[in-house]
Order: sequence, then structure tokens, then C-alpha cells
Amino acid sequence: MATKGNPGDNRNNRSPMSVFIIVGLCGFFYILGLWQRSGFGKGDSIAVEITKHTDCSVLSDLNYETHHDDDFGTSDGSDIQVKQFKPCDDRYIDFTPCHDQMRAMKFPRENMAYRERHCFPDEDKLRCLIPAPRGYATPFPWPMSRDYVPYANAPYKSLTVEKAVQNWIQYEGNVFRFPGGGTQFPNGADSYIDELASAIPLDNGMVRTVLDTGCGVASFGAYLFKKNVIAMSIAPRDSHEAQVQFALERGVPAIIGVLGTIMLPFPSGAFDMAHCSRCLIQWGSNDGIYMKEVDRVLRPGGYWVLSGPPINWKTQFRAWQRPEYELEEEQRKIEEIAKLLCWEKKYEKGETAIWRKQLQSSDCTDRETQTTMCATTYSDDVWYKKMENCVTPSKPTGPWKPFLERLNAVPSRITSGFVPGVSMEAFEEDNRLWKKHVNAYKRINKIISSGRYRNIMDMNAGLGSFAAALESPKLWVMNVVPTIAEKANLGVIFERGLIGIYHDWCEGFSTYPRTYDLIHANGVFSLYKNGCDAEDILLEMDRILRPEGAVIFRDQADVLVKVKRIVKGMRWNTKMLDHEDGPMVSEKMLFAVKQYWVAGDNTTSSE
Repeated sequence: MATKGNPGDNRNNRSPMSVFIIVGLCGFFYILGLWQRSGFGKGDSIAVEITKHTDCSVLSDLNYETHHDDDFGTSDGSDIQVKQFKPCDDRYIDFTPCHDQMRAMKFPRENMAYRERHCFPDEDKLRCLIPAPRGYATPFPWPMSRDYVPYANAPYKSLTVEKAVQNWIQYEGNVFRFPGGGTQFPNGADSYIDELASAIPLDNGMVRTVLDTGCGVASFGAYLFKKNVIAMSIAPRDSHEAQVQFALERGVPAIIGVLGTIMLPFPSGAFDMAHCSRCLIQWGSNDGIYMKEVDRVLRPGGYWVLSGPPINWKTQFRAWQRPEYELEEEQRKIEEIAKLLCWEKKYEKGETAIWRKQLQSSDCTDRETQTTMCATTYSDDVWYKKMENCVTPSKPTGPWKPFLERLNAVPSRITSGFVPGVSMEAFEEDNRLWKKHVNAYKRINKIISSGRYRNIMDMNAGLGSFAAALESPKLWVMNVVPTIAEKANLGVIFERGLIGIYHDWCEGFSTYPRTYDLIHANGVFSLYKNGCDAEDILLEMDRILRPEGAVIFRDQADVLVKVKRIVKGMRWNTKMLDHEDGPMVSEKMLFAVKQYWVAGDNTTSSE
């Protein structure tokens, strides 16, 4: 990249024509560079050479710099030699530190325990940079990414053979194509979703958040976006290699996960709907413990969709190659547990059945005498907590509101006093503050709203106001609430029609490498200053960030100086900026862009 000049080096003296020419050249060579990296066309070496000498990076477009910048913390050791992190071996290209396949085999297989999170201890952690595969290309923009993924980004063809007749995925040249089919909807997700919409209000915004268990390549979630419905798709890392990776490459929210022995990392009463399409979960086993877990995360009035065995077993048992008596007993158990949970069956046709959870817990007065009720005190304290075979009482909620209205309306959890220390006024002020912050981000990084960043993560989401301020059909935000956060606000985030997850940033996130385009880290390193090593958190951020992806840090100046010094050795370009209210505010911003480099390549996009 071109050498950066002094912040005051005549930038304001450029004529409109020269600015227009520079912008035009930047755009042309940026597209040419992407074309080269995608493996198409010729003239690649020319594109690379010109891109090296063209000031086209996101960071060069920052319109103001901190008055301190590199002078911050010179007394804090910023002149110490920067530690250079080496690339990991190529075999770690798709490394998932808490879902490693070989490590999983050491754990019990009963109830899928071996497919749950099993992180490496500190002494065995990788402390190197995960490389991208050779030929890695920037994903296609949405909605094209829904249907096409560059082969080089996830080079696994097994599903194209195993699921060939079900229209999951096809290999065509140098891309994978996703026709939109699934095991239960080989003719496409659109018609299947329209069938569900005949019994579930998917068209009017009343159903906004969906949990899709056993999601495959997430075509169900991908096509729900047409109805402005957002699904959290979960699937284990198993023999169906890279199904969650495919989902995220397509621009669909997904995590590696399984219904096993520990509770799902979501609050009680979170989702408007839960869905299982041939997900192979034994719903009737263990006294219905998995259905009870779904009941916990469903909000009152939420829907549960079960598509596939054992529904319609009388007609399908031969096609499924399973004994009639086995399927009959399986459905009997499901119906029995649904009745115990006070779910009302609303629909059954073909191989699809739909139940609805009671809107008011008072409508289910007999349940407490028929089953064990869970303690309500810690119903959202779920991180690594064992599932209990009990029913979680529903918290009182107000009437359902459609999306987008619910995005900025004060959630009933706040008005009802379920979030201590957060008043209606505090919520509204938080909303205003983050609109201001996001507007500042957009002035600095002008492509935030362009569609360039589809998969976005907020590492310390608070009340979800960062995501609310960004809301757009071009993007989605994974709102992470750290397990050590003072307030457990994830329920508020879901009530706003957003999605998220609990997580401890001292451990690896449940995703594949290179799955997020933009990461927002507000106060994360102050929060964890006594929790774990900042290097470990930053290496995990590097793992899940795409090449040429961006990071926005917001934290105290001394904290960001240390962060900046670490990421200098991680092949990131950075720029420190003042708070939007001026240099006298101790909180600063650090913008970063991860350089492009691939396995076996000692060069980067900025060298």
C-alpha cells in the first residue's frame, strides 16, 4: 500500500476533480483486485502491482485521526519490539478450538455429549494465525451469496454426493450452488415456508426470530430472510463436514451446536419459533428433556415445527425403512410431552406438524401437578449448565409486537422490572447513544452500510442498540453477551427482534474460521482485563474474521494502545481515532482491517 503521509499533509487542498479521479481509480483497481483473487480472468500480476501502489484501503479513507495516535502510551512501553505471530500449519485451516473432531472422540457419545463444546486447555491452545485456504475469495454479496459460495472457501464436496437427490448443494465449476432444497423440501424452501405461513404469522412481522435445530446448510434460514424473519441455525460439527461453514459463507446466521447434555446458550423465552426438519433429534427420549429445552427458549405463544419422522408414520414408514411400532411409539411420546407442556397442536398435514406454546402460563394450571417445575431464579444462567428434566416457568410478557415496531419499543422485560438497573429512560438513552456512535462509524468507514459486511458480530452487545442502529436487509448482527457481563441482557435483545448468544471470550467461539466480515468490540478488553490474556481474545478474533474484514474497537485509550501493539504483529492495519465528541474524552476508537493472505503465502495484501 502507499505510504501514509502526515495527517495534515494538504488533504483539504485536493480539487474535486482529483478526488473524483482517485475514487474512480480506487474503485476500478479494487474490483480488479477482487477479480484476481477470485481466480478469474488474466492480468493478475498487473492488478496486484497497481493495487500495492494505490491508496484504496478502507483505513486510508478515515476522515480524522486522534490527536494522540501513536504518541499514546509511549510511556507504557509502546516502543517495545512488536511480537510477530506466525501462521499456523496449513492443517489448521478450518480449526475450531472448542469443536475439534479428534478431541471430541475422547468424550462420551451418550446423549451427543461428544459433540458439545470441549475447548483445549490453556497450555494446548494454538497461538498462531489461522491461514485462509489457497484461492480464498471474498464471498459474493447478498442475496447472490445465498445461492453461490466460492469452492476455495470451503472445499468439501461430500454433501454434493450424499445429499444429491435432496437439492442441498451442487458443485459447478469453481463454485458451490445451493438450489434451496432440503431433505423435507427437495422442491425448494419457498413453497415449504409458504405452507408453514398458512398456520404461522410469518408474513406480518409477528414471528421474527427462529431457532433452526439440525439446520444442514441452512437453506430454511436463508429463504426466511425473504419474509424479514431471522433464524439462528445450529448443527454439530460431524460427518456432514462444513454444514455450518456453508451456512455462514452464504450469509446466514449459524453456530456449531447440538442438543446434548448442556443447556442451549440462549435465555428463556427468546425465540418466536423453533424448527426441526428431519433433524434426527430424539424428541421423545429421556422424558422429553429436549422438548422441555425448546419450551424454555420459546417465548409464550411461540411455535414449534416438526417436519419429518415420525409425523405421518402410517404412510411413510416403508420409505423411512423403520418399523411401524417404533414410529408409532415415537409419535405417541411427542404428543404426550407436548400435552404436558400445554402446547396446542395447530396444524398437521403430510409430514409436518405445528404446535403453539400457551400465551399465558395461567392457561396451564394442571402442569405443575404433572411434572417438575424448574427453579426460576437462574433460568438465564445457562453457560455450561446441565439440562434439567423440568419445565421452566414462563415470565410474564406483554402482547406481541410486529417487527420493526419491536426493534425500538421498550421491551416488556424492562417495563416489568426483569432487568435490574435498566429503566425505560436508560433503554431509550442507550438507543440514542448507539445511533450517534454508529453514525460516527459510518463517517469513518463509509462502506459499513454498502452490503460489503454481511455477517457482523457485536462482542459485547449490551442492550442490542448497536445492532438496532445498523438494522438493514443487507446485514445481520450476532449479538454476543459475555457471560461475565454485569447484566444479562440477551433476553432484551431477542425481544427486540434481534438474535444473539451467551459466550465467554476466554474460549473459542462456536464457529468456523473466516465467518465474520465485521467485528465490533466495545469495552471488551476492559471487561476482560482480569479475566484472560488479551492475546488469546485477539487471536480468536483473527480466526473468525475474514481476510480484509474489519474490526471496530471502542475502549479506554490505554487499553487500545495495548491492543494496537498486539495486532501490529497479526497482519492487521490499524488507525486510532478520537471519540466522536472530541480528544478530551478518554474513550477512543481503533479501526482495523485484516490483511489478505493465504496458506503457504508469506505476502499480504498490504505488502
